[in-house]
Amino acid sequence: MAYTPISAVVITYNEERNIERCIRSLLPVADEIVVVDSLSKDNTKNICLRYAVRFIEHPFEGYVAQKNWALQQAQHDYVLSLDADEALDEELQTEILRLKHNMQADAYRMNRLTNYCGRWIYHCGWYPDRKIRLWNKNKGKWGGLNPHDRVEMQEGSIIKQLKGNILHYSYYSIEDHHRQIEHFTKILAESMYQAGRKTNKVHMYLAAGFKFLRDYFFRWGILDGKEGFIISYLSAGATFKKYKLLYEKIKKNKRK
Repeated sequence: MAYTPISAVVITYNEERNIERCIRSLLPVADEIVVVDSLSKDNTKNICLRYAVRFIEHPFEGYVAQKNWALQQAQHDYVLSLDADEALDEELQTEILRLKHNMQADAYRMNRLTNYCGRWIYHCGWYPDRKIRLWNKNKGKWGGLNPHDRVEMQEGSIIKQLKGNILHYSYYSIEDHHRQIEHFTKILAESMYQAGRKTNKVHMYLAAGFKFLRDYFFRWGILDGKEGFIISYLSAGATFKKYKLLYEKIKKNKRK
């Protein structure tokens, strides 16, 4: 039975808090590990160089473009992509090792389980959060709307689901969540504007209200305790903020 080698690819920027855990989870399953770093100012590079990884520095081009550039640095056709704040659990490692001797699909989806301020979140629409993270790079690439990138496969590609979880260490504190909302909503509003998306004042409030109701009640965020409420509340606020920024951008450019 043919053996299929796998390239693991990770993009980084100031990830000294997370990158070692990510790399250590990839070592048992990857035939090479490629880290593409956006000129980190912390200890990310030194940590990576402790391990057998190929460390490449490349200026940041946006999430989708950066990940596609990193994809092309992989030596093997099958690529396993993780973010620096993610890691494979043991069950998923076992599944991937099995696949290397019996690769039957063009791409594989994995569940992602998120840790929020020390608690694993199983509701709020955050789980199972299925994502394609192992695929044949000749049949798929990164797409989506920055910063919400996703793998897009060619029509007719065979996609299967794997057991186990990607462990996502998203936020160590509520302050981390606030900082990411500030960062991501600006990027997303710009991407939405460039894509020709529209909004208005009524839509802003309706979208935010629906987001909270959906995540906290309809997606059972209430079962995640106080963290479920905080996540639902801040996610609704982020929805309002991205549409508010988009609305302001549309108005500003109409005046020109």
